[in-house]
Amino acid sequence: MEREIAWKDRPLIMGVLNVTPDSFFDGGKHNTTEEAIRHALSMIDEGADIIDVGGESTRPFSEPVSIEEELKRVIPVVEGIRARSDSIISIDTYKAKVAREACNAGADIVNDISGLSFDRDMADTVCEFGAQTVIMHIKGTPGNMQKDPHYEDVISEIKAFFRERIEFAQKHGIVNERIILDPGIGFGKRIQDNLAIIKNLKAFKELEMPLLIGTSMKSFIGHVTDSPLEERMEGTLASVAILIWNGADIVRVHDVKSARKVVRLVSAIMKSEK
Repeated sequence: MEREIAWKDRPLIMGVLNVTPDSFFDGGKHNTTEEAIRHALSMIDEGADIIDVGGESTRPFSEPVSIEEELKRVIPVVEGIRARSDSIISIDTYKAKVAREACNAGADIVNDISGLSFDRDMADTVCEFGAQTVIMHIKGTPGNMQKDPHYEDVISEIKAFFRERIEFAQKHGIVNERIILDPGIGFGKRIQDNLAIIKNLKAFKELEMPLLIGTSMKSFIGHVTDSPLEERMEGTLASVAILIWNGADIVRVHDVKSARKVVRLVSAIMKSEK
C-alpha cells in the first residue's frame, strides 16, 4: 500500500458510495458501475479524501448478500475509480474474500463493521496486504443489532471492545499505525448511546489511534430533530461540526460538498490564535 492517509494534517472527509439497491439513504442511486464511478469522481472533486465503497447494506434488520453478489457489485467500481484517480479507496465489507479482491483492485482501507470478528480470515487478509483497517464497534449483527441494545456505560464498553480488538489485530500482525477506530454510531445503539458517543468522543483519544465516525442522515438525527430521512442534512452537519470539535479525524458523509465547508470552518476556529 503506497498511498498514506494524512489524517494528522487535518480532518479528512470519507465519501459514502453505496453500490446497493437497499441502503437506507441512497440505495439504488448508483447501481450501475459507471454511475457509481461517476459519483465517486464527483465526490473527489468536491473534496472527498477517501471513497468508501460498499456492496451490502448494513442498515438495521438488513439481510446479508452472497460473496459473489458483493464482488459483482464492488470490484468493477474499485477498479474503475483506481483507473481514474489516485485517491484513497476504502472497501466497506466484513468478508475476507471481498477485502482481498478489493485490495487487489486498488483499495487501501478495509472498513469492517464487525471489528475483524465476523470472518476469521479477515485479520490475516488485512495484514497480508498491509492495508489500513477500520475497527468498528457493533453490538450484534445488522439483522438483530437494534432489537434491544443496552449498555451500563456505553463509552467504557466500547473502549474495552477496542482494546480487545486491537490486541487481536496485533496478534495477527496488524501494526497500530494501520488501525483506525470507529465507535459505530447506530450499530447496536440507542438514541442516548449515539448522543453520548458524540458528546464524549474525546474519551477514545487516549487509545492514540485515528477516529472515524459516521452520523450522516442516520435515524437518531431524525428522532431528535423530528425529521424524515430527506430532511436530516442540517442535523448531520451539526453533528459533523461537533465531531470535529471533539477530535474526529475522519468523518463519513453522503454530502461531501456541504460537509467539507463545515470541516474547514470548524478546523479554522480550532486553529485560531485566541
